[in-house]
Amino acid sequence: MAVDVLLGLQWGDEGKGKIVDYLAPSYQCVARFQGGPNAGHTLVINGKKTVLHTIPSGIFHDDISNLIGNGVVIDPSTLMKEIATLEAIDLEWKSKLLIAQKAHLILPTHKVLDAASEAAKGKAKIGSTLKGIGPTYMDKTGRNGLRIGDVHLSGFKEKYEALKAKHLRLLKQYPDFEFSLEEEEAKWWEGIEGLKSIPVVDSAYYLGGLLAEGKNILAEGAQGSMLDIDFGTYPFVTSSNTTTSSACKGLGIPPSAIGEVIGITKAYCTRVGSGPFPTELFDDTGEELRKVGKEFGATTGRPRRCGWIDIPQLNYAIMINGVTQLVITKIDVMDSFDEVQAGVKYKYNGSSTAQLPFDMEGVEIEIEHQVFKGWKQALNSISNYQDLPGEAKEYLSFLEDTLKTPVKFVSTGPDRKDLIIR
Repeated sequence: MAVDVLLGLQWGDEGKGKIVDYLAPSYQCVARFQGGPNAGHTLVINGKKTVLHTIPSGIFHDDISNLIGNGVVIDPSTLMKEIATLEAIDLEWKSKLLIAQKAHLILPTHKVLDAASEAAKGKAKIGSTLKGIGPTYMDKTGRNGLRIGDVHLSGFKEKYEALKAKHLRLLKQYPDFEFSLEEEEAKWWEGIEGLKSIPVVDSAYYLGGLLAEGKNILAEGAQGSMLDIDFGTYPFVTSSNTTTSSACKGLGIPPSAIGEVIGITKAYCTRVGSGPFPTELFDDTGEELRKVGKEFGATTGRPRRCGWIDIPQLNYAIMINGVTQLVITKIDVMDSFDEVQAGVKYKYNGSSTAQLPFDMEGVEIEIEHQVFKGWKQALNSISNYQDLPGEAKEYLSFLEDTLKTPVKFVSTGPDRKDLIIR
């Protein structure tokens, strides 16, 4: 069979968790392939909200394995907190959760390095979540990292102390930055003990075996395409590759195994933290999007910047990911709007274009907009696409035609049931 990939097409927060949760029963395994606890996948099931940071979003279904892939970086104390939230709602997770042995560990000192580095940037901050993601990936590529498999080997404590000592030497670059490790380390080692109860697998062999048996796998991405370390709005990006190709190296599967690529975008656009955002709104409309859409980070709690949907950006993300079907989320947020707009062209350096510039932060971009009449009607009670008001269908048809990709799902609310399937 094939591995279908599900990922975000904007700057994250597109609503991936809900869609994974809906699609999961069609698969035998849901596998996270990159990122770490900087992700926040929110699921609302029967009115109850759960935020997952590391655990794949298929965990709420029986008879589905959930793999934290080797491309993910794991904070043991954060993962144990997440498991505690599942236990608090009596969710059985032990028979459904697996960890790739080659996934890297986030150390307490990684988080300190992250915070010290971000503080030293002053006004040039990139908006890091301060979860230690960047320093962990740096140690991974620098061949210094600790992996899940190391936890089960002799000498793990010595390896930890050696890496910690290296980090403490690096922290001397920031003499004015004060920190204390004692409490964080105690939680971390407690988390390590908890990790030992979770089955560990070689993700390449495990997933290869499932494919050989004809099983279906859903690869779940975190963050969004515009935060990709290579193809995002660098340097205001995350530290991993967030695009389709990352599913191969983040899980150990061949490119030939990729089937459908399901891209998720909001009906408008948001961004957390610093960095370019061409269609950002600084007026009452932007504030209304934030208020109605409850646009606050699931991981950081920070208010999200809001703006109209960005067609050049989305076409770029669809192109680099090979997207085969679209999911449009949060269209209901604009139910009361008199008009809805879409950014369709960029104007910079004296010309109009649909292509993204190399340096989106260093060039002044004007946006050419297309305006649509608002539908002025609540959409969350509608379950059939044909029953949508004509204005909403006109907007969705525009997106489908302009992005040259079929819209397969339309999310009309936060709950699992608020979803139109075409």
